[in-house]
Amino acid sequence: MALNKKSIKKTLMDNKRKLITKLDPKSPISEQYRTIRTNIHFSSIDKEIHTLMVTSTGPGEGKSTTAANLAVTFAQQGKQTLIIDADMRKPTVHYTFNQTNTTGLTSVLTNQMPLIDAVKLTDVANLMVLPSGPIPPNPSELLSSRAMQQFIEEAVKNFSVVIFDTPPVLAVTDAQILANQCDGTILVVSSGKTENEQAIKAKELLTAAQGKLLGVVLNNKKMDGKEQYYYYGAN
Repeated sequence: MALNKKSIKKTLMDNKRKLITKLDPKSPISEQYRTIRTNIHFSSIDKEIHTLMVTSTGPGEGKSTTAANLAVTFAQQGKQTLIIDADMRKPTVHYTFNQTNTTGLTSVLTNQMPLIDAVKLTDVANLMVLPSGPIPPNPSELLSSRAMQQFIEEAVKNFSVVIFDTPPVLAVTDAQILANQCDGTILVVSSGKTENEQAIKAKELLTAAQGKLLGVVLNNKKMDGKEQYYYYGAN
């Protein structure tokens, strides 16, 4: 089957536009991401946050865009940052950073290659990416394995900030499994799309999993008809 070059080019451009913190760091939206980063810093006084999970209630709410831009802002701050695609069902991080997905997180968790060989450089200083790798038949089991715990320990030793992009909370159990292994969780909801009941249910599931919910990002909220802003609200 012939590839549609025009369609591929459009997809690549759409994914690049998601990284507004890289392409337009002075924009109001980029400033909102930096505000989120600052609030994350202040959200935990007793313990510095090294591992951060970003999830949503359902698909299409902007969790992957939020995770990617947060990763860029941490890297721009001079922190050695790793963004990991822990959505082993519908991975997208490799598209956003124009990487291949032939190897990645699943390769490390199944002992096919070490972390240092699996991570990939990006064109953002201080930022590396770990794609999901080949989609496994048992994502939940991999995330709850001893290998995952060891992986997180190793990642923290090598990077100042580790950000996990996970599947939506209400779709599968993956986010709940990873929530209590991370220092903090950010829940992304979409203005005009996410229902209150869904957001409340997602919060309850994360809390039940003993995850530390740092706050909620309200995505796609139109403030003046021209720009879209992102708002971070603490619990």
